[in-house]
Parts: sequence; structure tokens; C-alpha cells
Amino acid sequence: MRRVALPTLLLLLGAGPAHAQDAMRQHLAPAGWEGSYHSIHYTPVLRIGDRVIVSGIPAIEGATEEDKIRGAFQQLQAHLETAGATLEDVVELHSFHVARDHAEFRARIAPVLKVHAEFFRDRYPAWTAVGTTALFSEGAPMEIRAEAVIGSGRTAQVAIPKPRDPETPD
Repeated sequence: MRRVALPTLLLLLGAGPAHAQDAMRQHLAPAGWEGSYHSIHYTPVLRIGDRVIVSGIPAIEGATEEDKIRGAFQQLQAHLETAGATLEDVVELHSFHVARDHAEFRARIAPVLKVHAEFFRDRYPAWTAVGTTALFSEGAPMEIRAEAVIGSGRTAQVAIPKPRDPETPD
């Protein structure tokens, strides 16, 4: 693995002095989420230049767990649109799942994988899924947050070869 000096890494990530002067920080909220900023004191969507950070969206609306999860992904899409981003621009996801143990976590992630495949058909973002005992929103089986870079979905390139099928002869 190649090591990169911290100042170089910060410049590569856009944290250098020139970027800090150029980037405006915009606090945004889709319709209906304004109370998050004014009452709970967090920003639902934060845009810094072309970078968009979406705070945790709980899966709370829907009749079934899968419906709730789908609703969270739909809200993610709406949050991104508030900042001028799309799902294709998402570069990283973090999801938090209520579970008591590994077996429950694996059961809870199954409907998430199904819904994730509906919203991200290819050029998948980096993703970290974490199990936890509780979330801020009572009754939510999961919460999702994301980071996006506006326009990155248009120029995405996948350089990951498909695994070889062991049943297919060379």
C-alpha cells in the first residue's frame, strides 16, 4: 500500500487552503425537514462546493420493514436533489441497523440489500453497515446517511473485474 503524506492527502480530498476559500457551505433541508435544523439542531443536507453530506435518515414510514427501508432510500434521493445531487453521485453510504446480535443483524440486512439494489443498479458507492441497539427514531429498523460528489456519477468508471465462474472452463 502506498503511503501519502497528510498535507498531500488533505489537498487530494479538497481540504487545502485554496479549496477552503472557494467553497461555500450551504445548510439545506428538503420540504418537511426544516424542524431538524431549527428544533433538533442538525443540518439534514450540507453542501460544500460539489460535496454533499446527508445526515441520517430513519426508516420510519411504511407498513412493512421493507417499505420503511424503501422510504428511507426515497428520502435520501429527495435530500440529494435538494443540493443538486443524484443517487449516481453518491460515493459513500453508512447504514445503522437495530439488532441484538449477529444473527438478527444478518436478518435485518436482507431487505436492505434488496432495496439497495433497486436504487443502486451499478457503480455502487462505498458502504459501511453497522449494527446498534437503538436509533434516535423509535421504531426505525435502520437509518442511512450518505456522501455525494455532484457530477461524479456521470464520469464513474468501474475497474473491478467480475469473478471467474468456477463452473466455466478456461
